[in-house]
Amino acid sequence: MSTAERRAVPRSLGDDAYRLIEEVMPYPRSITGNGVRQTLEVVRARVPLQVTEVPTGTAVLDWTVPREWNVREAWIAGPDGQRVLDFAQSNLHLVGYSTPVRARMSLAELRPHLHSLPDRPNLVPYRTSYYVEAWGFCLSDRQLEQLPDGEYDVCIDASLTDGALTYGELLVPGSSADEVLVSTHVCHPSMANDNLSGIALATLLAEHLGSRDSRYSYRFLFVPGTIGSITWLARNQDGADRIAHGLVLTGLGDAGSPTYKRSRRGNAVIDRAAEHVLRSSGQPVNVIDFYPYGYDERQYCSPGFNLPVGRLGRSPHGEYPEYHTSGDDLSFVHPDSLQDSWDLLVGIIDVLERDGTYLSRNPFGEPQLGRRGLYRSIGAATDRAAAEMALLWVLNLADGAHSLLDVAERSGLTFAAVADAARSLISADLLEFAPAS
Repeated sequence: MSTAERRAVPRSLGDDAYRLIEEVMPYPRSITGNGVRQTLEVVRARVPLQVTEVPTGTAVLDWTVPREWNVREAWIAGPDGQRVLDFAQSNLHLVGYSTPVRARMSLAELRPHLHSLPDRPNLVPYRTSYYVEAWGFCLSDRQLEQLPDGEYDVCIDASLTDGALTYGELLVPGSSADEVLVSTHVCHPSMANDNLSGIALATLLAEHLGSRDSRYSYRFLFVPGTIGSITWLARNQDGADRIAHGLVLTGLGDAGSPTYKRSRRGNAVIDRAAEHVLRSSGQPVNVIDFYPYGYDERQYCSPGFNLPVGRLGRSPHGEYPEYHTSGDDLSFVHPDSLQDSWDLLVGIIDVLERDGTYLSRNPFGEPQLGRRGLYRSIGAATDRAAAEMALLWVLNLADGAHSLLDVAERSGLTFAAVADAARSLISADLLEFAPAS
């Protein structure tokens, strides 16, 4: 994408992403069920998403697709008959994958099924029990301590039956069959940053790329965490090597510093591109090494696949008090942070799209740039000295062995300045593309 094309992206995108988060916030998502389908329908209203249903019991690598879980209602009524917890008010109140219950019990009998956070007494935690049959409710510790003794009515009207795992997929074709994977999870209920920010920016990126020509093909995946990516990998094991670069998107809307987690390879082009863009942004950033925990990058980077997939986010998971709690609400994400994450994401895509290796057509000595009007063409540049140095650096490393990203890293210039210089040199017939050997 050229500098002019990047500037054409509307600055209201952060607001658009926020509105999309707001729209899908109430849906009761889990690793299966109608909440996932509702969320994917919102995405499909904007981009031509293909929705796949994989039946319960299907073997997927070392795992099996679980039973499908849906909730009609779930609540606890206190001794006075008033509901003290209600799934209808917040789907975080119910432990994910809780089995059906209809019972009356004392507070002492109920308490082992109640989950709170004593260190964060005003927040409701997010808890799940995907692969062990159990049930429970979540509430703030302050509310737990105020529950009176007496008899409580418990209702969990839920189904846990043979059904399907649902995921969304979209391929935006480019001029090359090589793909850039963009993956985000769709299983977290009512958490704006950890889940919905990734869904929103992935949707808007798919929408954006679908409206323009691109070098790479882009494969977007909207999958339940862990089991969803494993299911997709199991169904695409033979063709996974078409993925040349990849990003997992999550946690993109909070006010923390941008963070990039490298792929297992550690020095893949996507790792270098992301680090270059983040460090060139002029703000504090974090770049961390791969480790086998976190989000779906650990599935794509498992040793049998070892795909070049990193993760882009802001505050790392588990390192902010709102993580996996009711505090990750609409007030925790900000349009400005979403916009900044978008700018970084598009900057990384720009590097992938414009990177390449070139040959100088006049490699013996420095060509006379003034005679060809190249110095005059950059006379109005914001940073003329940097633009001139970019021309010289590109020419000097245009030996068929150095990519434009190599030039940017070695020179300390931005990739955009280097890529714009290469385009000017091509126009002046001083540079030609060096096809891969």
